[in-house]
Amino acid sequence: MRAGTPNPQKRIMTDVANRIRQKMEEKGVMNSAILAFLRAQQLIASGSKGEVFEREISPAESVADYDDLASETDFDPALLAQTVVVKLNGGLGTSMGLEKVKSLLEVRPGVAFLDLMSRQILSLRAETGGDVRFLLMNSNASSDDTRDYLRKAVPEIGDPADLELLQNWAPKLERDTLEPVSHPANPDLEWCPPGHADVYPTLEGSGWLDRLLADGVQYAFISNSDNLGAVLDPTLLSYFAKGDAPFLMEVTRRTEADKKGGHLATRKEDGRLLLREVAQCPEEDLGSFQDIDRHQFFNTNNIWVNLKKLKEVMTKNGGVLELPVICNAKTVDPRDPSSTAIYQLEQAMGSAIECFEGAAAVSVPRSRFAPVKGTTDLFALRSDAYDVSDDGRVQLVPSREGNPPVINFSSEYKLVDALDGLGQPSLRDARELTVTGPVRFEDGVVIKGRVLVENTSGELRTVPSETYENETVTL
Repeated sequence: MRAGTPNPQKRIMTDVANRIRQKMEEKGVMNSAILAFLRAQQLIASGSKGEVFEREISPAESVADYDDLASETDFDPALLAQTVVVKLNGGLGTSMGLEKVKSLLEVRPGVAFLDLMSRQILSLRAETGGDVRFLLMNSNASSDDTRDYLRKAVPEIGDPADLELLQNWAPKLERDTLEPVSHPANPDLEWCPPGHADVYPTLEGSGWLDRLLADGVQYAFISNSDNLGAVLDPTLLSYFAKGDAPFLMEVTRRTEADKKGGHLATRKEDGRLLLREVAQCPEEDLGSFQDIDRHQFFNTNNIWVNLKKLKEVMTKNGGVLELPVICNAKTVDPRDPSSTAIYQLEQAMGSAIECFEGAAAVSVPRSRFAPVKGTTDLFALRSDAYDVSDDGRVQLVPSREGNPPVINFSSEYKLVDALDGLGQPSLRDARELTVTGPVRFEDGVVIKGRVLVENTSGELRTVPSETYENETVTL
């Protein structure tokens, strides 16, 4: 093309970017999030699929072990005043039949996830005198429920409006043009959540990053609100602060149950750690991806970030983190496969590990990864296999040695309401419990070892109050 001749492809890309910016500005999306999304869209437009090939990586090395840190690290309580705990609290738990924020689920009668998170912060403040900061990254859908609950149930935690980061929105893009999709029948379906990595532009764009740094807060511990094992740990805080790493990812050993989850690896080109999600794995490499002996560590989504280094890296890169992009092919109306074909662009919070030179990882006990993703997790959590302490900690009872009971339910128990009539047997000594068909446990039922409870009649049947050990109970 001759000098001075307009480049039509560049003009088209610029026009699309302008339409994206206008749409996001009209939605009230902050500029930092717009910049992050435009970069992601440009990556997809350039042909990038975000794939990470097995030939480009090697298994993660130099991963510290938590047990070694516990004996080597002295805790300085003054670090707590330099730390903010950020909980990602935007989910509604719709897959479990909830129409409210997931963190309002109860672990014990009258004790919700939000109570436990608040207790943890209040306990740390009381024990050490340190002013541990606390922020909740809510979505528009979770904000009102969260604020109302905290005002009534935990007023001592502070004004909920002063604890909130509000998650942004991302437009869905037409697959053919990568323009923002239009869906007049339901304009709300033109938008989607941007993924957990939105925490970075939200911290920047909301002004919280600058406010925290001005107040002397240097360290952020970020985790999912449905992971009740993710408690601010003094040993990890000390290790992170004294090691001067810009970014620290908590990982844990993969098991067969985790082989589809994102794993840690080392990029051969520059030696940096990276996170590879299954959506980034080419089909021909799936065998290696799922090889838990080769790639031994998966991301718990418990992340430690040096806020000063985060500010430096984002400023250097024009206000964004240069994260890989996950491109999800869907339809604008997920219930209508004939509706417009779109892409949802998503970025993982943990993928930021590759953005920081000197980023590190630490292998933590499985107890720090206790997410509640479905009714089976909640059923186990509500049982006597777990202790819930006054300071908000949820831990497996010592006799279980860190191994949670495995729960399998038939489809009758997919929704939370179904647990109300199921009853709660003792699972303290249970290894695996499988329930098929409509049943109800009487008070006093004790499960030990592996037990299968099956009812093929289609009518509700009762499991009598007895001890069942390594057996099949047919009703």
